[in-house]
Amino acid sequence: MLFETILVGALGVNCFLVGDEASNEAVVVDPGADGDAVLDAIDRSGMQVKYIINTHGHFDHIGAVQALKEATGATYLIHEKDLHLLSVAERSARMYGLSAKNAPQPDRFLTDGLRLEFGSLAIEVLHTPGHTPGGCCLYLCNEKLVITGDTLFADSIGRTDLPGGSLKQLLSGIREKLMTLPDDVVVWPGHGPSTTIGREKRSNPYING
Repeated sequence: MLFETILVGALGVNCFLVGDEASNEAVVVDPGADGDAVLDAIDRSGMQVKYIINTHGHFDHIGAVQALKEATGATYLIHEKDLHLLSVAERSARMYGLSAKNAPQPDRFLTDGLRLEFGSLAIEVLHTPGHTPGGCCLYLCNEKLVITGDTLFADSIGRTDLPGGSLKQLLSGIREKLMTLPDDVVVWPGHGPSTTIGREKRSNPYING
């Protein structure tokens, strides 16, 4: 399996390129900015992008979706409950003194339990609202890794004070859908370093507080 992290944008979003080396099929997760850098990584890999996936719809995670979709023709997915965020990315970014591009309409919607296959790899979608209403995590069971977007971080969780946020929902999703995964599953969040499910069970103050 190819797994590459590309740090993008002023807010340091972890964009992921995940590929099956036998079939050369890949997915790109959260291309929030710096589309040229993401496309360069795709070119170097020799992969054909099958899916572009957003874990949620905040501007720092969606800003390069349009560029990647135009360049790759990949199928774009996000949860329906974050659809309203795609057309306000430019305005939202300006509130923070930053710039971003709106994202196009998705080709398909993520839903809880949806399975997306690319080559021999498969992603299971875990709907974990709370940071946003449509927030999702992406679990690759056989590879023992989960991409958590802004739901779960190393020693922290996503903020819930933005419109549509809910601390109760976020903690419920983390406890019921993430903390039930095996301890050795590696967590790759939307910002910051990786961690493991076991480590977060033991040390995350928001989960154990």
